[in-house]
Amino acid sequence: MLLSSPTLVWAHESAVRGDCTSCHTLSPAEATQLLKKGGGTVKSVKQAPNRGMFELLVEKDGREGIVYLDYGKKFLIQGLVLGLDTFEPVASHGTPALQPKKIATINPVSIPDQYALNLGNPDGAKRLYVFTDPDCPYCRNLHGELKKLEKLAPDLSIRVMLFPLPIHEGAYDKARVILGRKSRELLDAAFAGKDLPQPVGDEGKAQLDAVMGFAYAHGLTGTPTIVFPDGSVVVGIRDAVTLKSLLERM
Repeated sequence: MLLSSPTLVWAHESAVRGDCTSCHTLSPAEATQLLKKGGGTVKSVKQAPNRGMFELLVEKDGREGIVYLDYGKKFLIQGLVLGLDTFEPVASHGTPALQPKKIATINPVSIPDQYALNLGNPDGAKRLYVFTDPDCPYCRNLHGELKKLEKLAPDLSIRVMLFPLPIHEGAYDKARVILGRKSRELLDAAFAGKDLPQPVGDEGKAQLDAVMGFAYAHGLTGTPTIVFPDGSVVVGIRDAVTLKSLLERM
């Protein structure tokens, strides 16, 4: 195999031991151009805590966030880098203001439930709220687990709150049409990677903006975010069996 070449292995090890900035550079202006489809302005570029990535501080619509770009400038990653020693977020931009706000609880009664799409039993005594983005790959995986959870917990109401992130071009319009038509079929189609119709006029806009306003006001910055019936908040994917087990304790 090519990767077994001693010369290449030595070169890789030398690069790892050296200063990455000597070979890999990216200016804020270049980064902004690379991100033009998603919009926003890159205010600062630093080497990420994990090797092989740039860390970008991006401003869009008055909000700031951190995303990661590989050295090849082909793949954009949104999410947290966690230190294995503490499992706490680490970031080269590093100030507390840049770290995603940790949300311990959200009062489920305060969630604008009238703008949710329901999976499972609409009359279920327990409600599980899931803030999700139709273009988020992690949300896509969770959606498959939620469909399994429907069968494992037939008395559960799973309330889907659409929360498209600014970094995903087109997600806002997809969420608008799904929410405007209250369509489970369109939701499933979006997560299956299928094309959706464009929203008509202001279809779904007021409802979606209300959900997004709630999410931002309560410090939600990523998807998927799950709010349990007791108000506890979990960010990220959980499999159906784990979710069922957690719900049974509440």
